[in-house]
Amino acid sequence: MIIKAYDRQNAVEYARRWAFDRNPAYYDFEHLGGDCTNFASQCIYAGSGVMNFTPITGWFYISANNRTASWTGVKYLYTFLVNNQGVGPFAKEVDARFVQPGDIVQLSFDGVNFAHSPVVVATGPSPAPSNILVAAHTFDAYNRPLLTYPYKKIRYVHIEGIRTN
Repeated sequence: MIIKAYDRQNAVEYARRWAFDRNPAYYDFEHLGGDCTNFASQCIYAGSGVMNFTPITGWFYISANNRTASWTGVKYLYTFLVNNQGVGPFAKEVDARFVQPGDIVQLSFDGVNFAHSPVVVATGPSPAPSNILVAAHTFDAYNRPLLTYPYKKIRYVHIEGIRTN
């Protein structure tokens, strides 16, 4: 397997382009539990160009009815990214200071379940919640300050690279 760099600029540019619109190539899940992780996956795919077509545990989207839970589910995306040893993007959970544009932030509003997956589009020189800006769907946003969300828990998912065949 070959490991290549994640194209953070492509991921952020995709987020900028589609933050307030919907790419017609993907179903809009906004009225079926939310579109945030679908949007995050689209951004990650824009930066990786590789899906993992492993049934059940992979990460792919062919259609609204032919996709993995990790494409649209907050906890499943996290599980895929931090455990992926196969083809596609892989990540690790990091402290805020290691987050970069193109990474994912996951928020828990009840302190138990993570329920939102904004995409990091900018950070200050020393990334911290006070200077991280995100893009998201469901509550559409671009350059939204992370601190404007009323979260109780947060995790930063840093995409380390992409594995290809």
